[in-house]
Amino acid sequence: MAFQGNVFILLVILAIATTGLATNSLNPYYYQRICPKALPTIRAAVNDAIRKERRMGASLLRLHFHDCFVQGCDASILLDSSSTIQTEKDAIPNKNSLRGFEVIDNIKAQVDNICGFSVVSCADILAVAARDSVVELGGPSWDVKLGRKDSLTANITLALLNLPNSTRDLPTLLDQFKKQGLNTKDLVALSGGHTLGKSQCRNFRTRIYNDTDILPSYAKSLRKSCPSTVGDGDFNLANLDATPNQFDGSYFTNILMKKALLHSDQVLINSRSTASLVQTYSYNSRIFSNDFKSSMVKMGDIGVLTGNQGQVRRHCRLVN
Repeated sequence: MAFQGNVFILLVILAIATTGLATNSLNPYYYQRICPKALPTIRAAVNDAIRKERRMGASLLRLHFHDCFVQGCDASILLDSSSTIQTEKDAIPNKNSLRGFEVIDNIKAQVDNICGFSVVSCADILAVAARDSVVELGGPSWDVKLGRKDSLTANITLALLNLPNSTRDLPTLLDQFKKQGLNTKDLVALSGGHTLGKSQCRNFRTRIYNDTDILPSYAKSLRKSCPSTVGDGDFNLANLDATPNQFDGSYFTNILMKKALLHSDQVLINSRSTASLVQTYSYNSRIFSNDFKSSMVKMGDIGVLTGNQGQVRRHCRLVN
């Protein structure tokens, strides 16, 4: 009888979940009845990971971005290679660069344990972890719309085509964002995510040796840890801005001072529309925070799977 009772409870929970999914729309309260402890569990795990390593907040934010820009916010970035899947982790913008996969694995295990079964998607975990990382590092909070399903596939070709890289010029960046349904303001606001974290020498080597729109003293200081020879010090790190563990507007101030670490960041000053936003965000943190969180919500809607379009993976690295 106890077993039958447990089965009945599980069926009720699944019925509630199915009812929510039938709307094929996302909402912030998706897990409120299914598993009310899910979001607090994610937040606690994210905060614990960041306390252990402050840089992890930037890495989790970047994971969400690199997921959404390929085939939508569907956790395809988390899938390992298999007989039928070529992992997006091997795409040039991701390989030996993306981090935080073990943190996501840990969050998934904790959430499944607290919920009693696998009900929270890996795609939703990525979205919530990105938000919680920003908050933990002093940034704004926002309501994350929930109810995404996880993909059954990955697409390394789209990862190569869609993900912006550090050498892109402004027209290319604008075009890449436009293809995702994002506009000029979204480009500048989301680029502000580079107020957190570090980048590898291989991503800024060309800039510090060849670009002319860089403060000479800044370039000189970076060359000490980033030799000009490809393959030498490729993975040495430099801060993306002066406060890599604090969400603030110093990233935009750096651009105005010709001290952006990446070429793709410095080019934001190259048009009137983007330069105006850079200037505004550099001195008005409230406007930057508001625009950033609006753009994050907008990005989180890209190509989502709902209802029967995907699945809730039991392990984020594998299709069920």
